[in-house]
Amino acid sequence: MKDHPQDFSKLGEQTKAVHAGEFPDPVTGASSPNLVMSTTFVVDADTTFSVEGMGEDDPFVYTRWGNPTIRQLEEKLAVLEDAETAVVFASGMSAATALLLHTLKAGDRAVISDVAYAAVAEATNELFPGLGIVITKVDTSDPDALAAAVTPGVKLVYIETPCNPLLRITDIGAAAETAHKAGARLAVDSTFATPVATKPLRLGADFVIHSLTKYIGGHGDALGGVLLGKAADLVPLRKRTSIRLGGTISPFNAWLILRGLATLPLRMKAHEENALKVARYLETNPKVTRVIYPGLPSHLQHDLAKRQMKNFSGMISFQTGRGKETARRLAEKLRIIHYAVSLGHHRSLIFYLHTEELLATSFKLATQKQLDSWKAFAGDGIFRLSVGLEDADDLIADLEQALK
Repeated sequence: MKDHPQDFSKLGEQTKAVHAGEFPDPVTGASSPNLVMSTTFVVDADTTFSVEGMGEDDPFVYTRWGNPTIRQLEEKLAVLEDAETAVVFASGMSAATALLLHTLKAGDRAVISDVAYAAVAEATNELFPGLGIVITKVDTSDPDALAAAVTPGVKLVYIETPCNPLLRITDIGAAAETAHKAGARLAVDSTFATPVATKPLRLGADFVIHSLTKYIGGHGDALGGVLLGKAADLVPLRKRTSIRLGGTISPFNAWLILRGLATLPLRMKAHEENALKVARYLETNPKVTRVIYPGLPSHLQHDLAKRQMKNFSGMISFQTGRGKETARRLAEKLRIIHYAVSLGHHRSLIFYLHTEELLATSFKLATQKQLDSWKAFAGDGIFRLSVGLEDADDLIADLEQALK
């Protein structure tokens, strides 16, 4: 593939989002990126049949190994996240699993955020301990708790900030210092923040994870995930996990996400503006007992959010009395906001997460202090509201009529 001649280091985020990784097709002159759906490519007779001999800049052979459309997405993501390189996967969970399998083996120890994406929480409750990997769950937003857990011999520290669904924030710089002091690597799931808000590698992280299904794709129509970091770490990871385990993204999904990425900075600005208006409204609604949004002064870590995030994103969590009853009412009465899982789409989505159910399945908190932190944010249950790109006044009116 032709190298992009442009140096993006001094250009703005929106320019990077539009142009990074892309160039006019040298044959047709097409301005937009091509969608290359071929699974195989014509090669010369000396081409190796094993990925062991494959280099990152070698010609394309087979789409599970590499594909022009997927490569363009990886290049754009690496520019936006200030990373040396990126490896794209079929889903965010595939990216997270690949990182854990690549960096950990039987007998290794890892420290994982006690509240994280549910599938990560469940996999690290069951799958990885079953492989002989020692997993310690800790409230990573508590620097003292994190420091006590990250002792010499820990190989990986895995945090999520803001975390799903509490919107609790971890200080990335402090976590990096703690991890590196013990000889561990730091991975940050930055899906809620996006590269528009936070660049964890600048703050000392070794790996960044995104579910591309969410804000980066932005339209709720394509699954994808990505790992970003240094080439020395990710080139062997691509061979050991992406290629051999087969979690390869469809080129069509990569093309959809590539298209969505072009408007990411614009969309995140609109998400933030809408979410702030909706969060302020919810704070005035008598049916709402607690609102959690990093952009509100009432957020327990608002000062940290201001230091670490250039954009407060579009995610709001809130509590009401009789949460399950309210959930049924919202599912029935909402007309604009969809009662559905997922987040980061152009349309607004809401879903209720019941504390008793979550603590019995995903988040098996080990200490009273961890439980107290959960309760401080979530109470008996929490609504996760992903504020979309509709008019904020219409979203507020929809919530108003449904909460009555």
